[in-house]
Amino acid sequence: MKNNKNGLFKSSLFYIIAFVLAMGIVLFATGGSNSNGTKSQKIQSSQFMKDLNANRVKDFSIESAEGVYKITGQYRTPQKVKGQQQTNLPSFTLTKKGLEKSGSANTKVKSFTTTLVKSDTTVKQVNEAAQQHNVKVNAKPTQSNGFWINLLVSVLPLLIFIYLFYMMMKQAGGGAGGPGGVMKVGKSKAKPVESNVRFKDVAGEDEEKQELVEVVEFLKDPQKFTSLGATIPKGVLLEGPPGTGKTLLAKAVAGEAGVPFYSLSGSDFVEMFVGVGASRVRDLFSEAKKSAPAIIFIDEIDAVGRRRGAGMGGGHDEREQTLNQLLVEMDGFSGNEGVIVMAATNRADVLDPALTRPGRFDRKILVGQPDVRGREAILKVHSKDKPMGPDVDLKEIAKQTPGFVGADLANLLNEAALLAARRDSKVITAADLDEAEDRVIAGPAKRNRVISQHEREVVANHEAGHTIVGLVLNDARVVHKVTIVPRGRAGGYAIMLPKEDQQLLSKKDAMEQIAGMMGGRSAEEIIFDSQSSGASNDFQQATQIARAMVTQYGMTDKLGTVALEDPNADPYAAPKYSQATANAIDEEVKHFTDEGHRMAKQIIAEHREQHKAIADALLQYETLDEKQILSLYKTGKMPAEDESASDENEHESFSEAEQKATKQENETAEHLETEIKDHKDVTAGDDSDDDE
Repeated sequence: MKNNKNGLFKSSLFYIIAFVLAMGIVLFATGGSNSNGTKSQKIQSSQFMKDLNANRVKDFSIESAEGVYKITGQYRTPQKVKGQQQTNLPSFTLTKKGLEKSGSANTKVKSFTTTLVKSDTTVKQVNEAAQQHNVKVNAKPTQSNGFWINLLVSVLPLLIFIYLFYMMMKQAGGGAGGPGGVMKVGKSKAKPVESNVRFKDVAGEDEEKQELVEVVEFLKDPQKFTSLGATIPKGVLLEGPPGTGKTLLAKAVAGEAGVPFYSLSGSDFVEMFVGVGASRVRDLFSEAKKSAPAIIFIDEIDAVGRRRGAGMGGGHDEREQTLNQLLVEMDGFSGNEGVIVMAATNRADVLDPALTRPGRFDRKILVGQPDVRGREAILKVHSKDKPMGPDVDLKEIAKQTPGFVGADLANLLNEAALLAARRDSKVITAADLDEAEDRVIAGPAKRNRVISQHEREVVANHEAGHTIVGLVLNDARVVHKVTIVPRGRAGGYAIMLPKEDQQLLSKKDAMEQIAGMMGGRSAEEIIFDSQSSGASNDFQQATQIARAMVTQYGMTDKLGTVALEDPNADPYAAPKYSQATANAIDEEVKHFTDEGHRMAKQIIAEHREQHKAIADALLQYETLDEKQILSLYKTGKMPAEDESASDENEHESFSEAEQKATKQENETAEHLETEIKDHKDVTAGDDSDDDE
């Protein structure tokens, strides 16, 4: 109940309603109705004398005021409002029956008010007319507090309005009822925070942690560095894709350093008032300097640190003022001794050069995607509080998740835990992790979707086409799984994983990837002599790779080794090349995709039997793993259920299995040749003995 009350008084609507009610009470108290609620009109003194002489007045009261007599009376019968008098009446009159409209031509009033000039002649005429028609006359004492009532009525609404305006502005400036107000809107909202995250809780980022360990050591023991003339970096910029752990690293620094840690977002600086951002920057650094050594962490700094000069006024001017103040505080005349600024962004390319120069953000740490060892370490950290089954191999999961960042791996384990809980299981099994991986990549399975038999056959042959091309062109990638179970918008998909983490992409690898993506459409054309919309996403990915080969990697002889496009540039910006170059780019992109399409059709045509075996198995089992795919490719049959291969054989790629089989065949052939040669030598020896 207390919270509800506080929320009511913190709301602007409450003050608006209170103001309206207060004004209503004041208007009711000073409204145009008399004490008994009857309708009244204000008339001139001459009209009053006419009504009095015509015996239309029943009674009246006289009250002495400053220089005049105030007369209030009642008619014997209701009188019509005439002429100009109706304009002096309010449009509505509040009575006991409610709010009634008044002032129209047909309105009748029973009461009246008027004023008379103080003079003996006027008083004598009124008294004579009243006595002649037997009209009752009452005398009211003079009210001494009329001045204070008038003052209260005129000043009280103004005071109420000023108070309510102040409360609403205080709420807008200081937050929802919080401290601050209009005069303190420029105060920084950052407060020192405590973090329970340590470096041991951050896995897969050993080099990044080492860079930040130096910052922590300087804060704890600055003499170790200053004795050698070294100065600690004034700013540390953490840049990298989303989900790689930039904010987690900052929390670990806060937990390890043991110094005041001020954390806020870049958007916290800019508000509706001009100049607030710069004021908050000044206040933030002022507070941090008072408690130095200290760390300031600004998350998503690109919200205020974008390159200047791109704005056209308005909010951009406010953002640039904030950036200018931040530049001055980080490396100005006053300096920021003892204060280290950390910032995180995934758009370092849009930051202002003055912000990223030495002297401000001296150290730039790239927090990229983890490699296979980093992914395994991250999985171990996130699986500490999750019971894993004996069949779970985190190292194998790390191999199956290239391109996953820390957030993706945490989500993977969480999805697996949810799936295990749904089955009422006490541990997370390898099957749960496999299903979770598919859910993270493609979405939940839609097994209840109604699909016609012809469409299932098209999807099965489509995915089998991807699989066959991936098996033949397997220098860089290995087919891990293929399925025709619909997930998300995909009717099926084939997962091809790299043999090892790659930092470089060769032209041969790129062409093989394009050919693999064209395998689905090629299979449809060969088997059904038709084309479907299922290959649209394949074309999109293949075109992106081909365009990057032409415009970024310089892998075409026609255009040469030039960079025509920047992947980080504004996608809506005008191209920096001519129309002739644009036409050449389109031709080369089409050439690469056509070449990949031709390669895929040739491979499928040469491996029709293996393609049919995999497609038929997909129609029967819906999902095939790597071991089953290799068995179907080599023997045309599914592997025996009781066949137990070693872990090394289970996870070997097709090329490795083919090389192993070729090696065995060569060893067998060499062994046979040796036996034949030995047999010939023995036979020749026997013949010579006979001759002798």
